[in-house]
Amino acid sequence: MAQKIKLSTIAEALGLSTATVSLALRDSPLVADVTRDRIKEKAIELGYIYNRRAASLRTSRSGIVGVVVHDIMNPFYAEILKAIETELDRSRQTFILSNHYDSVDKQRNFIETLLQLGGDGVIMSPAIGTPASDIRLAEDNGMPAILIARSVPEIDVPTFRGDDAYGTALATNHLISLGHTRIAMIGGTDHTSTGRDRYAGYADALKKAGIEVDPALRIPGPRTKQSGFEAAVNFLANPLKPTAAVCWNDLVAIGLMNGIARAGLVPGKDISVTGYDDLEEAAIATPALTTVWNGQSEVGRFAARALLDKLNGSSEADGLHLIKPEMRIRQSTMPLNPGAGR
Repeated sequence: MAQKIKLSTIAEALGLSTATVSLALRDSPLVADVTRDRIKEKAIELGYIYNRRAASLRTSRSGIVGVVVHDIMNPFYAEILKAIETELDRSRQTFILSNHYDSVDKQRNFIETLLQLGGDGVIMSPAIGTPASDIRLAEDNGMPAILIARSVPEIDVPTFRGDDAYGTALATNHLISLGHTRIAMIGGTDHTSTGRDRYAGYADALKKAGIEVDPALRIPGPRTKQSGFEAAVNFLANPLKPTAAVCWNDLVAIGLMNGIARAGLVPGKDISVTGYDDLEEAAIATPALTTVWNGQSEVGRFAARALLDKLNGSSEADGLHLIKPEMRIRQSTMPLNPGAGR
């Protein structure tokens, strides 16, 4: 078996102290750039592998952060994760990713595994039904928790998400300003803070405009492109004949537009559709999707920074932090067309 390369091996090869080599490999500003580059090049040449377990014994930090979300296949979470990764990279933190698919048990197993690995902290978009005790499990064992996208009652940890009530009200008010009064809401669930807040924003906007909130215009559930496509059947068959739809997210909206087009109608012209999140796909959809920017990159960046601050002894970020959404008006919404073929 080949002999394991140690810090002392690199130090001897370069005529430096082991302490200098250790500092350089941790990007310490105490080591000159030229010297640091020489040390890293020699480490690669010799095949040195950083011993994270040994380092954690010295520093009480593993350099590992857990991130758990509903489903990485959703571009909304992918955009958040990209921002988290960028911030953690600056501090040489590595993250382990898990999808919980709204399984509380799967999420709890992940948290327990992180604790066994000596994880420094966890960033989580909590599964539906997450008890406060699961978050306290991490906190009470010295692993700070940061929440994103969803809130959990009775727990006061840093939480970063968009102002969903405000954002959905923006979309609903946009449709009202175009003359629409029969506006459906498609997708979401009352089992999450996000779902409750988005429906509240939709309902409040209608009430303030003097428009009745009719439960028959709500189609709860869809969260994916496929389910948005399938919801088009019920939407078009609704006897109230809605002329517009506020969708849970961009995926649902794009799926719905495909379903509307499959039925022979023209999204944007015959029926106005709004999305939520302003994913990259929204701008290149056909028609280009009117949607609400939800600050995914800011949510990820702020969450990662808050965790790093926690690890450095700060607690200033405790509590709920809402990102203010912005409207993105494109081609999928138009003034009410009384003569549309419905």
